[in-house]
Amino acid sequence: MRAGTPAAGAGLVAGDRIVAVNGQPVRDAIDFQFHAGDARLDLVVERGDSGAPGATVRLALARRGRDLGLELVAPRPGEIATCANKCVFCFIHQLPPGMRKSLYVKDDDFRLSFLHGNYITLTDLDEGDLARIVEQRLSPLYVSVHATDPALRHRLLGQPRGSAEILPRLERLAKAGIRMHAQVVLCPGWNDGPALERTVAELAPLHPHVATTAIVPVGLTRHRARLPALRGLDAGEARALVGTAAAWQRRFLATLGSRFVFLADEIYLLAGRPLPPARAYEGFPVVEDGVGLVRRFEDGFARAAGRRPRRPREVTLVTGELFAPRLARLCAGAGLDRGRVRIAAVPNEFFGRAIGVAGLLTGQDIRRALATRPELGEAVLVPAVALRDAAGVFLDDLTPADLARDLGVRVEVVAPVPGALLRAIHGA
Repeated sequence: MRAGTPAAGAGLVAGDRIVAVNGQPVRDAIDFQFHAGDARLDLVVERGDSGAPGATVRLALARRGRDLGLELVAPRPGEIATCANKCVFCFIHQLPPGMRKSLYVKDDDFRLSFLHGNYITLTDLDEGDLARIVEQRLSPLYVSVHATDPALRHRLLGQPRGSAEILPRLERLAKAGIRMHAQVVLCPGWNDGPALERTVAELAPLHPHVATTAIVPVGLTRHRARLPALRGLDAGEARALVGTAAAWQRRFLATLGSRFVFLADEIYLLAGRPLPPARAYEGFPVVEDGVGLVRRFEDGFARAAGRRPRRPREVTLVTGELFAPRLARLCAGAGLDRGRVRIAAVPNEFFGRAIGVAGLLTGQDIRRALATRPELGEAVLVPAVALRDAAGVFLDDLTPADLARDLGVRVEVVAPVPGALLRAIHGA
C-alpha cells in the first residue's frame, strides 16, 4: 500500500486478501474492480498475521478519486484455468525438456485474456464463465479461432473431448456487446487457402464485435518429436497471402469501415514486401500479437533519431535474424556509424533456425554468437522482450549478468521502444 492513499488510511497492508466488498464475494481482481465503484467500501479481509487460519477483519475504505492505492495481483499459477486442448501447433508442446516449470503452463483463462491480452480458445468455458463475462462486461477478449469449420478446428485443437465449434460462442458474446479480437495461426496445408477464406468470410459478419482478425504464421521449433507434421509458410505463399489480404482489406474497408483482417509482420518480412503505413493498422489494436510492431517501431525510431546527438557509443545491438537487416538499415538511415553501432543477428539454435524473432532468443545463443566477435564495444544491448519473469532471466535461465561475465563486457537490457534504444546507444 502506498502511504497517504485511501487503502493505507483504511488499514490495508501488503499480503491482505480481500474476500468481500460491500457484501459481494470477491474471487479475484476483476470481481473487486466490478464491485468497488461506490464512494464507501466495506471490506472483509483475510490477514495472514491474524493468528488463526481464515480469520478476517472488517475495514472501511473511503474513496477519494479513482486511485485507491491498491496493487491487486493477477490470478496465481495454481488458480489459472489451464488449456485442455492439444493444438497441433502449440508452442509449449515444442519446448525441450528441462526448462523451468512455469514455461510449460498452458493457460486458457478468460480473466487473463481480459487483463493481459492472452489468447483463449473458448472451448473450456462453462455456463457460469460465459455468464460472468457478459455480466461484468469483460471486454475486449482475445480469441484463438484458427478455423470456423467445426471439423477442421477440432483437428487443429487436437481433437478435444468437448465441442470445438466456435461461431455460436462468438455470436453469443457479440450479441451481449463483448468486443473480441480473433487470431488465426496459419498452418500451410491445414487452415490456409479455402479454409482461410471461409474463416474470414464467417467472422466478418460479427464485426464490429469481432473487431479484428489477425493472421500469424505458425512457429515451429526443432523439438517436434512425435508431434503432427507441420511446415511453415514459404516466401511464395507469404507473397500470395499479402496480395489476398490486401484485397480483403479493400473490400472490408468499403463495407465494414475497417480493414478487419491484419497480417503479422513476419509475413511481410518473409514475403519481402513493404509493411503497410501506420494508418493501415487502425490504431494498432493487436500490436502485441506482432501485427504492426515493426511499423510502429520504425516510424518511432525515425522520429526519435532526429532528436538525438549524432555520435553514439561503441555498442553491439542484439536482435533476431528476421529483424536484423531492417535494424541495420534504420541505424544507417539515422547516421549511426556501423563501426560504432554493430548489429548482431543471433541465430536461434536453441529452438531452431525457423524461429527468427528476438523475443525467443536464449542467453546461450547470444553468448555463442558474440563469443567469436573481435569487438563488442563498451556494451552489448539486449532487447527486454528476450527476458522472462521478474527475475530477469532468458528462457534458458541464463541472466544478463551471466552474459556479461562470460563475454567480458557490460550487458544492458533495453526496452523495445525507439527512445529507449536510442538513449542506450548514446549512453544517455
